[in-house]
Amino acid sequence: MGINKTSILIFAGLLISIRVHAQDKRYIPIGHTKYKDTILVTHPDTTFEKDIFDVIGSIFGESKKPGKVDSVTSKPVISIIPAIGYTLQTGLAGTISGNVIFRLAPDTRISTITVNPAYTQNKQVIVPIQSNIWSKNNKYDFIGDFRFYKYPQSSFGLGSNSDRDNENPLVYSFFRFHETVLRNISGNFYAGLGYIFDDRWNMYEKGQLNGKTSDYERYGPVSRAISTGITFSGLYDSRDNPINASRGFYTSLQYRDNYTFLGSTTAWRSLIVDVRKYFRFPESSDNVLAFWSYNWLVINGRPAYLDLPATGHDPSFTTGRGYIQGRFRGAQMVYLESEYRFKITRNGLLGGVAFVNGESFSAAPGTALQTVQPGFGAGLRVKLNKVSKTNIAIDYGFGREGSKGLFINVGEVF
Repeated sequence: MGINKTSILIFAGLLISIRVHAQDKRYIPIGHTKYKDTILVTHPDTTFEKDIFDVIGSIFGESKKPGKVDSVTSKPVISIIPAIGYTLQTGLAGTISGNVIFRLAPDTRISTITVNPAYTQNKQVIVPIQSNIWSKNNKYDFIGDFRFYKYPQSSFGLGSNSDRDNENPLVYSFFRFHETVLRNISGNFYAGLGYIFDDRWNMYEKGQLNGKTSDYERYGPVSRAISTGITFSGLYDSRDNPINASRGFYTSLQYRDNYTFLGSTTAWRSLIVDVRKYFRFPESSDNVLAFWSYNWLVINGRPAYLDLPATGHDPSFTTGRGYIQGRFRGAQMVYLESEYRFKITRNGLLGGVAFVNGESFSAAPGTALQTVQPGFGAGLRVKLNKVSKTNIAIDYGFGREGSKGLFINVGEVF
């Protein structure tokens, strides 16, 4: 059917893996975490970890000797892919996807900044920037989410029983500023407050392609909607790597309260519960069995149509592989996914995954959850940067009613 985010179809010769970091330094354990928050390259037998940078280096006669260890320090490790892509949602697209990882001090967790700007054939502008910055001694965690879209996108109605024949192209511009500050409470537990500001303007529908009245029209169309307020958040994180976890547990809760006195078009409240668990399976291997539950619930009030939970509108745009972004939308979203990650080559350059997911949505606020819509598929992993353990994730997913698509991401889906 379609693709969640800009798919990279042409990247040969355009790969850039920039490394600016100290060499031959062992990791420094973190006192609060059950698993050491580190990125350490292991060297099984006589082989050692390789990434695309090593492959390119070997072509030009440059290679590292076995046994060299790389670790993340205060100097940034940068992974970038400039590419040309194509999706049913965007047409041809030019994109630059990448991340930066670093530590602010030797005893801190790994901080990350992710950017994925794109411009498409459909004149869509997509500029997301996400950050997770840990202060010295892990006392504070600063989480940022900044976005700008000029983004025509189709909606298919409300609820997970919605019909794909009800496709309705929507046009809007969007700006987001979210910043959350969490403070360490004890061990791996954090809690704190945040400020959120979402502004959508120039919103209008082109009308359902089948000529029927759309759910967007019935819900109550507006040309502009602002949602702004305060968030109350809690976090537990014992993962060994925030980019590509192999073990550990992650739980995030965010209660959002939008206030009209701060400028919100309407007052409404929501709760997001994000739970992830990672196992080595088998325990003696580097293979990983991962589980993800993402639940996005409107507690009360009536958000604007485009503020409602939707497929592929989580912070990383990755829920619902097998369906186009925005395929399902409603006041309540319950989502579960499992993925098995395994090595193909011993040096870690190539890996594979198999995944299955299911999502259920209600329609308008106050209605019950509807049918669970399944998705499944498989994918290839190509090691872009062995220091950060960043992979190029290339997945092909299937859903119901003939839905299918290619999904490409820098970093793991969850």
